Amino acid sequence: MPLFNQHKASPGLAIADDTDILHFLDPDNSDKYVDARTALKNSDIYSIVFQLSSDLANGKLKADAPRAQGILNNPTQTSNAHAFWQSMFAQLLLGGECFAYRWRNQNGTDMTWEYLRPSQVTPFLLEDGSGLIYNINFDEPEVGVMEAVPQADLIHIRLLSQNGGKTGVSPLSALANELQIKDKSNKLTLSALGRSIIAPGILSIKHGGLLSDKDKASRSRKFMKQTSDSKNGPIVLDDLEEYTPLEVKSNVAQLLNQVNWTGAQIAKVYGVSDSIINGQGDQQSSVQMMGNAYVKSLSRYAKAITGELNNKLNANVALDLRSAIDPLGDEYASTIANLQKNGTLGANQAAWLLQQANYLPDDMPEKEQPKVQVQPVQMVSSDDKQSTEGGDNDDQD
Repeated sequence: MPLFNQHKASPGLAIADDTDILHFLDPDNSDKYVDARTALKNSDIYSIVFQLSSDLANGKLKADAPRAQGILNNPTQTSNAHAFWQSMFAQLLLGGECFAYRWRNQNGTDMTWEYLRPSQVTPFLLEDGSGLIYNINFDEPEVGVMEAVPQADLIHIRLLSQNGGKTGVSPLSALANELQIKDKSNKLTLSALGRSIIAPGILSIKHGGLLSDKDKASRSRKFMKQTSDSKNGPIVLDDLEEYTPLEVKSNVAQLLNQVNWTGAQIAKVYGVSDSIINGQGDQQSSVQMMGNAYVKSLSRYAKAITGELNNKLNANVALDLRSAIDPLGDEYASTIANLQKNGTLGANQAAWLLQQANYLPDDMPEKEQPKVQVQPVQMVSSDDKQSTEGGDNDDQD
């Protein structure tokens, strides 16, 4: 922690929500909180969190200050930049907020950032309301517990907030009922599958045959052995037996389809189309419309991220999502080509933009000029011309 940020620890006011008090008075209310570890076991939530966090991490954080750009490109020493930012963004999507401690030198320059779990951080409001302080419990025994850490030393990205932006609200809090319904449905489906009876057919004993349960089971095994020994050939029966193939119309598939709406509810909470979960979504929507909607969803999260980084790094930070939504750059190149075709851009300007986007190499050779084919011209000398004219005169005479 920098020297100019060290000060005497001041008591702070705990930042608590009213629902925490209600949950304390009613401990049986288990719908209030959804554990992130438990939520990731849900395939729909895992799919959404993975795709959103990965696409946000695939974007490029660009700052107008060299020092800020350096820490954004290499924020941690324990992992690579992509893994660090994806972990931050995944925690942001699960818990509504994420934390990273800024290890800085005596000059206040960022040296490295340390990812912090929400359970390691406890925020407090200063008594005069001038800012926030944090108590941090580090995993390293040499560091231990830091009290009254000023908010300038912490990266604290929030999503939706109910207390003026001090803390964030987890999107999972809106999925408590849906996850409970999904869990109950999965248990019901597994139970139905476990108790279901699947039989290839019915072997009936005719003419008043009375067999015990043991004899019936024995005859069934012998019948299956007969089928196996004949290598799935025709079945031969006598007049005392009759075999009827059984077509079972099970309702297990209906049980599986009853809770498909929970995936749509999860996608709605995260502001994306359910097509990224089940691959269907609105069949009437075009691919371009779905892509534009997904870009808007990413931009909502990008604003929350850049807003915190701009405040703490004292720089203009932007998150370029072009590499995430158009990894090959074909859509960008098509847009530039249309602008050139419409006359908005010149050929040299279009080539420069594509080179800046790394779509075209910088050392690309100049375009060859088309060669003009010259038609051969027959030269006529003056003597030939005079002889020709003389010949014409003789003909006229």
